[in-house]
Amino acid sequence: MVELEILGVRRQTDLDQVVVLLLDLQGKRLLPVVVGTSEGTAIAAGQAGLRPPRPMTHDLLVSVLATCDVAVVQVEIVALVDGVFHAELVLDNGLRVDSRASDAVAVAVRAGCPVLCSAEVLDESSLEVEEGEPETPAPEPEEELEEFRAFLEQVTPEDFEEGGHEGRGTG
Repeated sequence: MVELEILGVRRQTDLDQVVVLLLDLQGKRLLPVVVGTSEGTAIAAGQAGLRPPRPMTHDLLVSVLATCDVAVVQVEIVALVDGVFHAELVLDNGLRVDSRASDAVAVAVRAGCPVLCSAEVLDESSLEVEEGEPETPAPEPEEELEEFRAFLEQVTPEDFEEGGHEGRGTG
């Protein structure tokens, strides 16, 4: 397993997709995961430290687990099947819970746990970051928050309906 850093959530307006960008800690491989709008929103909100007045789905899951005295210690992206990333939540009691990669990343942000990916999935799906390629600077928190707010202004209730994006590399 290779540990990944959550670089952030980006909206590809030309393709009308939301993508979570994950980078290995050596900075050599980038794993883009296409996610649904609601999952992308949940991940971005968690990264920005935004907490809604009432718990959202991923907040609720982490809270229920904590109430049961169980914690998520890490999430693992374990497979890519028919273009869909499969993940597992690894709990501190040794149990593993099947998950979509997008939900697993949203839970990881809230639980403060690492995201790992199998070497096989990285070999199959990641993009090589070339030596000497200038790194994209991380946006300032205020800039990222503004980008997120602009994203929220574009979101419609239909974006949260079931069906989402079923294509290569979806989570």
